[in-house]
Amino acid sequence: MGKLVVVGVDGSASCRTAVEAAAREARWRGAGLHVVHAFSRSGRPMYTQPDPAPLDRLTGEAADHARAVAPGLEVTDAVVAGGAVEVLAAESRAADLMVVGARGVGGFVGMLLGSTAVSLAAHTECPVMVVREEPTGAGPIVLAVDGSPVGGSAVEFAFAEAALRTAEIRAVHVWLPDYAPPGTGVESAERLLAQALTGFTERYPDVVVRQEVLSGEPRETLIEASGNARLMVVGARGHGGFAGLLLGSVSQAVLHHAHCPVAVVRGEG
Repeated sequence: MGKLVVVGVDGSASCRTAVEAAAREARWRGAGLHVVHAFSRSGRPMYTQPDPAPLDRLTGEAADHARAVAPGLEVTDAVVAGGAVEVLAAESRAADLMVVGARGVGGFVGMLLGSTAVSLAAHTECPVMVVREEPTGAGPIVLAVDGSPVGGSAVEFAFAEAALRTAEIRAVHVWLPDYAPPGTGVESAERLLAQALTGFTERYPDVVVRQEVLSGEPRETLIEASGNARLMVVGARGHGGFAGLLLGSVSQAVLHHAHCPVAVVRGEG
């Protein structure tokens, strides 16, 4: 694990929840926390500069809240000119985890409405965790497994996160019988799921893992699986049930409608 968690703030209720989640993540990791607010000069006359006091107060209050959540945590804060995706993507280069709220105002308006969340998850160089204002469930970490070569990054993140939280993993693979090759049964989906977890169960012997092959429409199935979860982990690229995860309807549905925080882990390739 790295030693820095970054949280994007904008003064909304959702960002307060994000700060709390980020503070806990940083404490679990023994990492520092960096609080960032992005402001854009777009549409402003060249001679007009925003009053820095309210923006500094915004990040300062967020940093103080993080310290209250996790006493002793090393917290820094900054106000950075630029668009939300641009700023957070740059901040992610030195981060182990990026945390943002599900709904925002100001610098992060429309975070989950349209292309902003997609772009953020696609361009940051670390996992992105999107949190909600609603209370998080006490259930397992739900890991969505599609068996793609790049999916190992999401699997590794889920196991490491489970170890940090002392949580159980519910590893699920969504199987679509109608689209399976002729003669292919559920056993092939079960093998795919087991193979995706190979090696991680040995590396994390204290993490309890339940494996489930679920049949159904991927979006509805994953949203339902998030019901009492404390976190859902998905890969940023994949095939099968999660084709085009950052470009199509599955990712949009999960980010909009999951009942728990969602971590998007971008794989290479």
